Amino acid sequence: MIRSWSRSSRVIAGTATAFAVLTACGGGDGASGPAADGKPVTITFWAWQKGSKDVVDAFNASHKDIQVKFEEIPSGNAGGYAKISNAVKAGNAPDLIAVEYPQLPEYVSQGAVQDIGKLVGDDVRQKFLPQAVELTTLGGKNWAVPFDAAPQAFFYRKDLFEKYEVAVPKTWDEYRKAAEKIKAADKKARIGTFFPDDPSTFQAMSWQAGAHWFKAENDTWKVDTTDPATQKVAAYWQGLLDKDLVHNQVSFTPEWVNSLKSGGTVGYVGASWGGGVVKSTLPEQNGKWAVAPIPTWDGKPASGMLGGSTFAVTKDSKQAEAAVTFATWMATTPEGIKARIASGTSSAFPAASELRPVAKSAFDAGFYGGQDIYQVFEDGAASIRPDWTWGPTSGTTTTAIKDRFGKLKSGDATIADGIKAGHDATVAELKKRGLKVEG
Repeated sequence: MIRSWSRSSRVIAGTATAFAVLTACGGGDGASGPAADGKPVTITFWAWQKGSKDVVDAFNASHKDIQVKFEEIPSGNAGGYAKISNAVKAGNAPDLIAVEYPQLPEYVSQGAVQDIGKLVGDDVRQKFLPQAVELTTLGGKNWAVPFDAAPQAFFYRKDLFEKYEVAVPKTWDEYRKAAEKIKAADKKARIGTFFPDDPSTFQAMSWQAGAHWFKAENDTWKVDTTDPATQKVAAYWQGLLDKDLVHNQVSFTPEWVNSLKSGGTVGYVGASWGGGVVKSTLPEQNGKWAVAPIPTWDGKPASGMLGGSTFAVTKDSKQAEAAVTFATWMATTPEGIKARIASGTSSAFPAASELRPVAKSAFDAGFYGGQDIYQVFEDGAASIRPDWTWGPTSGTTTTAIKDRFGKLKSGDATIADGIKAGHDATVAELKKRGLKVEG
């Protein structure tokens, strides 16, 4: 059990007053059953997570009453969330969508998703970590089916670390020294990458450092994306960029991939799901990669959560029951987990604790030299810092930070500018929505 989530999750679950505005506009009861004519109920599903199509194919092959039409969309912050929001506004959204934990409160606040509490029984809830259930419960209502958790991890080229005689860093100070040593050994090589387009990675590092961006107290949101812990993380990564010790590249682009392929990038600060990303992206580097715990500030285990997915039913869906049936199958059955993991592209870390051995056995760890990478994820999950709360304006916060981060390479902005912009935009948006805010 990820005990360290419990306090942060209870902040969300227990602040019904602060979420009253959020849930007041939430969708209604879209319950449905099998078609009366005996034909299969057809639902639509949008997602970007690795292995999603394999899961849909396996479900369709094994179910006669429900069939799923799948559309792969860009990852959330790369356009997927914008596509979903536009579809909801236009009234042509799919029945089921993949939503990361940070974005769920935003969709609830927009009235974009349905309360599915009547369709998710206690027998299903009990399969998940209590903390994962709490993260999908806002204002006393259940808004999504949890799928995975996403503790941070450090992926690295063990062959090149050995070649350059660099020890795997256990602290961020050691990470910086390792970065210096790698650059000195090969002027084109860097230990990792700062992703200007993906503030979620920076958010996870701030979480790990002990930051608290959102707090809900009574009927007031307290916001601070510039607290001391976040400023420490910002100064640290700004220093790495200023000294050219890490690349500044857009995430998962050909530039980033080619740098990994050429040995120009020898490490990746990611999360549990990154195991499948690296493996599927770099099959020719089989056996050359390994996974380590994320470096920490004091050498003691600590992690944030980078993403983590849920499945939510959109507000206008008339097939909520079928959509929840499919979502539950994906998240709580050995067949659903095996179908996703066995594809070789996913290393998802299930929120349903009893299915982690299934995921581990289904994942071919040969790419990592047989290393038990799921044990690294398990240990990382146990060290996730408490007291982190996601606010209801994640889209606004992320966009404001991303816009400033995009100017880092030109020198027209700093990381500190980005987190300040995120703070100001968040406070303004909360006030615009008529919510009480301090910050």
